[in-house]
Amino acid sequence: MVRPDWPEDVVPLALDTAPVPAYGTASLADLLPTLAAGQGVPGLHPTIPELAPADRNCVFLIDGLGWEQLRAHPEDAPYLTSLLAGSLGGTGRPLTAGFPATTATSLASFGTGLPPGAHGLPGYTARNPETGELMNQLRWKPWTSPRVWQPYPTVFQLADEAGVHTAQVSSPTFRDTPLTKIALSGGTFHGRLTGEERMDFAAQQLAAGDRSLVYTYYSELDGKGHRFGVDSDAWRGQLMYVDRLVQRLAEQLPPRAALYVTADHGMIDIPFDEESRIDFDEDWELRAGVALLGGEGRARHVYAVPGAEADVLAVWREVLGDRFWIASRDEAIAAGWFGPQTDERVYRRIGDVVAAAHDDVVITASVNEPNESAMVGMHGSMTPVEQLVPLLEVRS
Repeated sequence: MVRPDWPEDVVPLALDTAPVPAYGTASLADLLPTLAAGQGVPGLHPTIPELAPADRNCVFLIDGLGWEQLRAHPEDAPYLTSLLAGSLGGTGRPLTAGFPATTATSLASFGTGLPPGAHGLPGYTARNPETGELMNQLRWKPWTSPRVWQPYPTVFQLADEAGVHTAQVSSPTFRDTPLTKIALSGGTFHGRLTGEERMDFAAQQLAAGDRSLVYTYYSELDGKGHRFGVDSDAWRGQLMYVDRLVQRLAEQLPPRAALYVTADHGMIDIPFDEESRIDFDEDWELRAGVALLGGEGRARHVYAVPGAEADVLAVWREVLGDRFWIASRDEAIAAGWFGPQTDERVYRRIGDVVAAAHDDVVITASVNEPNESAMVGMHGSMTPVEQLVPLLEVRS
């Protein structure tokens, strides 16, 4: 049985359990390999067959633009809405972000064309088995060698080696970050401050080669969602802005070009009450036997004290099992949460227990994660509002 609010190729594990992201057919990790394969890049295969090849491809990734949020705000995003299936000429459909639905994981999946179990960024924070420390994979703290942590080439690197004109157009802030190096590098990075500058320069880069693969990015929609919520005036204002940016870029497409608009995750607003926000740092029962709490509020990696794994799993299931999908590491891997296979180097980065919210609830950590705990909008889990991201297309 497939839930009606998911694409047909997203197959749930079993009745009343977490739906598995559509790795290999309709996930964010499938987009770039499909586009680059259509440009003749060797070693890659098109796994989203309805995307016709184009000589020049541009992907505009809007951080935090979930499929359900977009569909809920047509008046704020008229151009994007016109690209949805059912609109005149629109073909837009959803992809699944992958688990967890969070920026570091999703950007790595997007850029490498691999699911999290292979590229090895399984959450916002994850334990480094070599040091025993939690590593923030967005901020890359504490430092570890990027190429040891994620050794696979990016699709951009493969395209550049194959003679495709390859470029990333984003904020100068991201030029030299480890996440950019392991997920988005290949060809040339061009830093541009404003959204308008990025759109104009992305169009120029797209026209610069007979075959081109260009990436551009905008982050502020996500920031406003975290701070104010996904139906706030601030968030809606950002949605209006990115709608204009997409139209600006679309109107500058050179011949034989395709523009794809997508995102890294959706978002859900969580009420500020004790029922909706469970504070791990104040809950002795959930803390018992736990050495480290990783991940984020709606997608937690729980690392047990050695020997306490079974007890921690039992307690978390008893306390949270009616509001979260709770799995052991091996259960989550076998179920395909992190993809069809998990590399050996990634295995112990995943929590002994993995908790993914299916209700409007988060596990905060008020002492150790004060900033994250204060956010209004959250994401990470496998519910449609977080997991589904748009795949919108414009062709010249």
